[in-house]
Amino acid sequence: MTETGFFDANALISVLTTEPLGRPLDYRAPEEGCWTGAFVEVPLGPRRVLGVVWGPGEGGYDLAKVRPVTRVLEAAPMAAAMRGFLMRAADYTLTPMPAMLRLATRAPGLADPPGPRKVYRKGWAEPDRMTDARGRVLDTLDEYGGAAFTLSELSALAGVSTSVIKGMVKIGAVAEEEAPRDLPYPALDPDLQGKALAGDQSGAAETLRRAVAGGRYGTTLLKGVTGSGKTEVYLEAVAETLRQGRQALVLLPEIALTSEFLSRVEERFGARPGEWHSGVTQTERRRLWRMAGEGRVGLVVGARSALFLPFRDLGLIVVDEEHDTSYKQEDGVLYNARDMAVLRAALTDAQVVLASATPCLETWVNAESGKYARIDLTSRFGTAELPEMRAIDMRDEQLEANRWIGPTLAGAVTDRIGRGEQALLFLNRRGYAPVTICRACGHQIGCDHCDARMVEHRFLKRLVCHQCGETKPVPVACPNCKAEGRLAPVGPGVERLAEEVAARFPDARLAVLSSDLFSSARALKETIGKIAGGGADIIIGTQIVAKGHNFPLLTLVGVIDADLGLQGSDLRAAERTFQLVRQVSGRAGRGERPGLALIQTYQPEHPVIRAILSGEEEAFWRAEAAERQRAGMPPYGRLAGIILSAPDAQTVFDFGTELARRDAPLRRIGAQVFGPAPAPIARVRGRHRVRLLVKADKAAPLQAALAAWVGQVKSPNTLRLSIDIDPQSFY
Repeated sequence: MTETGFFDANALISVLTTEPLGRPLDYRAPEEGCWTGAFVEVPLGPRRVLGVVWGPGEGGYDLAKVRPVTRVLEAAPMAAAMRGFLMRAADYTLTPMPAMLRLATRAPGLADPPGPRKVYRKGWAEPDRMTDARGRVLDTLDEYGGAAFTLSELSALAGVSTSVIKGMVKIGAVAEEEAPRDLPYPALDPDLQGKALAGDQSGAAETLRRAVAGGRYGTTLLKGVTGSGKTEVYLEAVAETLRQGRQALVLLPEIALTSEFLSRVEERFGARPGEWHSGVTQTERRRLWRMAGEGRVGLVVGARSALFLPFRDLGLIVVDEEHDTSYKQEDGVLYNARDMAVLRAALTDAQVVLASATPCLETWVNAESGKYARIDLTSRFGTAELPEMRAIDMRDEQLEANRWIGPTLAGAVTDRIGRGEQALLFLNRRGYAPVTICRACGHQIGCDHCDARMVEHRFLKRLVCHQCGETKPVPVACPNCKAEGRLAPVGPGVERLAEEVAARFPDARLAVLSSDLFSSARALKETIGKIAGGGADIIIGTQIVAKGHNFPLLTLVGVIDADLGLQGSDLRAAERTFQLVRQVSGRAGRGERPGLALIQTYQPEHPVIRAILSGEEEAFWRAEAAERQRAGMPPYGRLAGIILSAPDAQTVFDFGTELARRDAPLRRIGAQVFGPAPAPIARVRGRHRVRLLVKADKAAPLQAALAAWVGQVKSPNTLRLSIDIDPQSFY
């Protein structure tokens, strides 16, 4: 290898593949040579697999048996900072490197050459004869808003054969074009005039602009009340990043936010940015992946996985709504995108902006200690005012049986509809009813594969398990006692609330926002757009409605069961209830008309409810921080969750007991082991689950001790073990 990282022909090189082998493998460099970081195709047994040149080979065996690299792919090499990020992230999360590389190569066709290919868009003609298959093709093309597809991609998304699409091409209903495989994204103009900022918004934007211009790492908490113009402020940091010739990444917690956000970006910079999320076509994902590596996309807006794109020169990462729990990946590679954003920025001399009206306690503590800078926006953007907040003591309300909207809230909804305004009713529970019970024998219908109750979804006419996704029709007779006509729903979900709203307000236009009710992210975005345009009088929603949406006509928010999140022993129950209710209340009054938030609660004296109503956020965070510090819990201590699962309950308990008994590596760093204990949902997808919890001091070398600990015991082939560093949930 030369000093520049170039390997001559036939040099021994180390290649990390995406296959679950645990380590890089040795190969010979191709005849034309290759660079460290080059994406390559290599033989592995009878197959050819994707890999990255990681460095010099190890050797120490018969070099004549070493196979050569098949070919070097036409993609920008993975930068040293990106390779370092993957290694550091793997070390922190205790994840094998091949799994990390899979996160960084999640785009189809990376091995395909960059030549032109045929793509398909909506045509100019209507089909002379409409069939179900043709209708699905047109619906797919409409759903993705003019995007181009390959033939195989369009047929798979529409669920039709390729011959259907080719037939539609002949009649002009679908257009076939020759297109370059990967085009650069249009340049964004950072000097276009954005929205006029005033007061603390202007000062905040200038502070962030200077931080970006400095070209060094730093993290800033941008804390602003809902509607305070945080987006406009951090877009000025994006503008400065573009002026510096560097790339910017904005992470959003919910795909449905992207439509409105992309429009704001286009208005500010004159062109649309790159998009990276599950609603983007596979063709577009490949294009964005390649352009990020070549530096030919200036701004990317995406979900948490966009953090693993191979940016050439990343200068800014914005984590919008940084408190949102969707930034934590809960399966596969277990990571928190907020924390990984800080790690990646530190390795690339980039700035991080963590934006939220209700930051997570970890971020608040880091800002209080001076580890992060902090900028506060205390007033709403323009003429909008913060909503008035009131509690409704449900002990004083006269509720009819199987009704959940009290008279006070119902009167407020009637008043708002009469004024031509919108009302939002929030209940953080999907489906129609969380429990279906037999009135004859008391049996509660559970999932056949999980220790979880099945949730009735009346719109789907099915019972659904929210753990494994199993569904089945609502039975006529009780599965236990066979009595017919005695099954009854217990408790409300948003669908049942919608039923009550329709009965109470028969002339109102209703919109129900819940992730279960939309077949695609595009359909959800379209519904949100209609609501924002005044297409509904009453909106009923789960926590999806709390994620930054802007409905100008919305002036009333009613929280149906504010006590729901305070139940149980979750470490973050108080914090999350505070965040969720404050966030959803902040949807009211974002236009010119004043807003009101009414919170139905049976515990108006509860400290969390009092903090929500008083608006004394700093006092709440200080009290929460003091309680965590006394208990040695995050962010003042460290936790790791160990989740064991196997088809046989005894196997998993025996292994957990043996693991707990051999805790010497953990005791050496002063850590404690709790468990094993059945997980709160002890069986998922037919696998019995046991949890252990490790608690350690903040400065303890936890990862090394965990690796030594679990490495002592060989697990049975049927058992799965996963380690969750900094767990956010404990189910």
